[in-house]
Amino acid sequence: MTLTPEQARYLLNDGVADLRANKPGEARVKLEELCTAGGDIEPQWLLLAHACRMQGDDVAEEAALQKLLAIDKRHLAALLLMGDLKERHNDDRGANAFYKAALNMVGAGANVPEDLKSKLQQAEQFLSGAHGRFESYLLQKLKETGLEGSDTPLPVRNAIELLMGRKEIFYQKPSMFYYPGMPQREFYERHEFPWLEQVEAGISDMQEELQGVMAQHQQFSPYVESHPDRPRPNNPLLDDSSWGAFYFWKSGEAISENIAQCPKTVAALEAAPIPVIRERSPMALYSVLEPGTHIAPHFGLLNTRLICHIPLVIPSDCALRVGSETRPWKNGEALIFDDSFEHEAWNRSALRRVILLFEVWRPEISSDEQTALTTIFEAINEYQKPIDI
Repeated sequence: MTLTPEQARYLLNDGVADLRANKPGEARVKLEELCTAGGDIEPQWLLLAHACRMQGDDVAEEAALQKLLAIDKRHLAALLLMGDLKERHNDDRGANAFYKAALNMVGAGANVPEDLKSKLQQAEQFLSGAHGRFESYLLQKLKETGLEGSDTPLPVRNAIELLMGRKEIFYQKPSMFYYPGMPQREFYERHEFPWLEQVEAGISDMQEELQGVMAQHQQFSPYVESHPDRPRPNNPLLDDSSWGAFYFWKSGEAISENIAQCPKTVAALEAAPIPVIRERSPMALYSVLEPGTHIAPHFGLLNTRLICHIPLVIPSDCALRVGSETRPWKNGEALIFDDSFEHEAWNRSALRRVILLFEVWRPEISSDEQTALTTIFEAINEYQKPIDI
């Protein structure tokens, strides 16, 4: 049956009048006739869905909404009504999917008619509650396997945080050199490095030597320094001693007077697999963060190394964020992390924070790879150096 435009408009207007008069049965007959005839007036499927809902016919309502979404997969009202339909049937996953799609539309700038604003609020409230129910279900399942709370492996806890949207996914983005195949791990655990026990055993000696250094230095050299032959880095702490450094090795060069002043600190580092790369490594220093200082988010140069922090002076309210995870420094316990992830640190206390900072080879890199990488990094340093005449 083919309808003239006038007939289609008549059926539509009559159907709307029946809906307003709370006559869903009569409205449905007219709207189904309009839809069957293939009338292309935009609201017809949405109005039919409303009529079916008023009659309590969920199957027909869903069919009408699905027809509309097949025509326009981003139809905001249809997405919200589908979410509401799934919610009424206790289909959390279905409701979650349709409500999220609707909210994403709004986030992308879709116009929200006044009559849909309450539905959007309903969607937000549902998603908040559904997240809680879903997380409770996951945790209960873990509990049934004997894993709950601190017994759950940290990667599993982090995966749940990501799944629930409380953490963001980060990736390695070294600013100079990317080595493929390295695991995307922000922090490593102390027990993975047998040599670390020997380093940590020297912390009390390090702290004693540090006191002598701090007695002589009211202010330390800036960690981030400008160089006249290079562009100035975009770092808020450039040439600022709020983030200070006392080097034992800097760019592979030993700072003899500092090493002589802290022999026990330097001796403890002999156990660590520190790279030896001409004009680049070793690199080891006291890293000083003055009160109220924030190291802004940034990326390290390489993903071939890990950074090790040995805590020496750790006031409260100091922490390090690497990617999606934040950890405070703890007395007597090293922090080992991959600085090719975005990372930042802060000291919100009224006291100095001081750590011993050094780099080590990643444990996944073999000795042959270390040799090759050392050659590459030294070649980078040598390339296009000025030639003496």
